[in-house]
Amino acid sequence: MTEQIRRVLVRSLADITIEHVPAPVPGDDELLVRTTVVGVCGSDAHAAAGHHPFIDLPYRPGHEAVGVVSATGKGAEDFAPGDRVIIEPNLYCGRCPQCRSGRYNVCQELKVFGCQTPGAMTDLFTIPADRVHRVPDGMTDIEAALVEPLATPVHAVTKAGDLTGRTVVVLGAGPIGLLTLLVARHAGAAGVAVTDLMDGKRERALRLGADAALPADAPDLVERAHAALGGPVDVVFDCVAREQSMAQAVDLLAKGGRIVVVGVGAAGTTPVRLDLVQDREIRIEGTLMYTGEDYRIAMSLIASGDVDTTEIVTATYPLEDAAKAFAASVDPEQVKVLVTVNGP
Repeated sequence: MTEQIRRVLVRSLADITIEHVPAPVPGDDELLVRTTVVGVCGSDAHAAAGHHPFIDLPYRPGHEAVGVVSATGKGAEDFAPGDRVIIEPNLYCGRCPQCRSGRYNVCQELKVFGCQTPGAMTDLFTIPADRVHRVPDGMTDIEAALVEPLATPVHAVTKAGDLTGRTVVVLGAGPIGLLTLLVARHAGAAGVAVTDLMDGKRERALRLGADAALPADAPDLVERAHAALGGPVDVVFDCVAREQSMAQAVDLLAKGGRIVVVGVGAAGTTPVRLDLVQDREIRIEGTLMYTGEDYRIAMSLIASGDVDTTEIVTATYPLEDAAKAFAASVDPEQVKVLVTVNGP
């Protein structure tokens, strides 16, 4: 009799259920992985609310995942049952110009495991063997579950160029914003200010090393940030990606500065002061996901303790309470919510 497994199905924030389906079988180049921990990403919450421009409802989530190899396909002999792995969820074609140049994170046919395909918020899943990394020895599953979220700021900070001695503002103190703060500090930023609407998140940013943490809706936000950092800043990481945050980013920057858009903006038009972008020679840079090198750096930063992730996870729920995990993820007081899986 075919084994039945549990898998989370999201139709909306108010309709998140557990479906029971046959256990998958790995193809030749695939691994069968038993999930241990999977994160609820901000993009998951946006998708469940119907606001994500690239994820259609219903969907089966889980792209921030850690697990244990249960079985291997014929072409996946580099792994063995019992190996602990982290998934890298970008599923790329390998043929387009971006893939051939090594920038597979912007593949022309990119799909994301757990966003456009069924994900790892389940007991068992299959994934191509080249889309996983081994968990470093000594790293816990909870730490490993933060490698994927950390890889995004690693990639974003790389896109910003050398931060040594530069001043930075991070807009938004959710998990990606806080991790961006940590990576920017590690990259040598001389001063970092963080903004958020929530007192608790601003206090967390200060504990993690921000020089200033300012209310995102403060009418004098720009002036206060400039005062804290000694003037207009070199780089702004917009982890909110809304009309207000983009306007703030332009106003915060020094001439010749750079905005790195990290957050996923809503579909549609976001007005930008192009007169100021032109006059101040401001560079606006998008950043999408990561590559394997970003993953390796993220794993090294966590394993070495150079980036302290102890403030990031604020709640965990078992798989059967996935609906509660999603509800918690939209609570503005929460940072990172994880789902743990202990078998059917």
